Amino acid sequence: MFPPLATRGTPHSNVSQQSGSVPEARLAPVIHYTFMLIGLSLLVYVLHKLDGILLPLFFAALLSTLLLPMVSKLENRGWPRILAIITAILLLVGGVVGLGVVFGAQIMDLKAELPLIQQKMVVYLDQGQQWLHDRLGMRIMSKDEIIDSSLSSAKKSAGGFLGSTISTTAGVLSVLTLIPIYIFCFLYYRDHMRQFMFRFVSPDKRTAVLHTMDSIQAVVQAYITGLLMVIVIVAILNGIGLLLLGVKFAIFFAIFASVLAVIPYIGILVGATIPALITLVETGSPGKAAAVVGVFVFVQFLEGNFITPMITGSKVSINPMAAIVALILGGELWGTPGMILSIPMVAVLKVVFDSNKATEPWGFLLGDVTDGEDTKKDKSDDKPGFLGKAWHMLKRI
Repeated sequence: MFPPLATRGTPHSNVSQQSGSVPEARLAPVIHYTFMLIGLSLLVYVLHKLDGILLPLFFAALLSTLLLPMVSKLENRGWPRILAIITAILLLVGGVVGLGVVFGAQIMDLKAELPLIQQKMVVYLDQGQQWLHDRLGMRIMSKDEIIDSSLSSAKKSAGGFLGSTISTTAGVLSVLTLIPIYIFCFLYYRDHMRQFMFRFVSPDKRTAVLHTMDSIQAVVQAYITGLLMVIVIVAILNGIGLLLLGVKFAIFFAIFASVLAVIPYIGILVGATIPALITLVETGSPGKAAAVVGVFVFVQFLEGNFITPMITGSKVSINPMAAIVALILGGELWGTPGMILSIPMVAVLKVVFDSNKATEPWGFLLGDVTDGEDTKKDKSDDKPGFLGKAWHMLKRI
């Protein structure tokens, strides 16, 4: 007699039945990474389509992280939570309005000087065309041709520019209205949202999750606060240098360049080029324009080697390559707001990655090279060359 079909099987199946384990079905690496790419593509698509909803939420989350220490201090002194939150939001709005007033006054002064700047630019343009004609034989365009070509191109793009301006203004106003509301909700319901996150974790792991959340919050607060401190210090140094050179609109260019200095390499290039060109047109002195560039380069040197490492280097440090890639991706995804959010979001991702052993290599990839090196180098490679010796001599001086 044969044994029943239910009890018949291979030795492997008997072992599986005795051990009570179920064999796991593992996907091939190609299929696994294919699903990851599909999920990432869907995530990017959703983020792009829901930008009107997500952008105010992300800005509000970052600003809420900045305002949380102030709100907590006021609550510890006996203030009601609602009053503490409203006070913090009003102080934030007041600071933004004050900065807008300073920028607005400088922009109005710059607008009043635009006709004179345009006349001087036309003179320099004629001189440049004459030089190109004498050296390369290029045809010289008259002023009327330049004006006509400019007017024709402006007429073609006027309708689209007007429509985009109106839509952008409406979008900015709606975002500025929603952000304070979201900030209030994030700060008021912060305990409720923390309890919501705990419900996804088993009770024996909640203490570890709470510690991780607190450490992430502390590091992000320190990084963003330090970043704002760097912007303020760089703006003051830029302003002092430009005022000593007698540059017009020094305060505007100092703040403008300090904000752009957060963008590695690209920020200093844009922030220094515009005031240098305006100074060249205003004074006609290449030396003074070069001095303006020298001020920005010197302040950028101080910022990269002393100011930022002292303030934010011990907290979170993002390497320039990761920052540039994040800026490009943020600009492609959400435009200018995406570029503004890219650096803080990369900092948040680095903190999250560093808090988990499985994702710690990604945090190391985003971090600066000064955070540490895993590879062991030969001691002979550490001998400085000519540039290294010159740099050590400058540091000693």
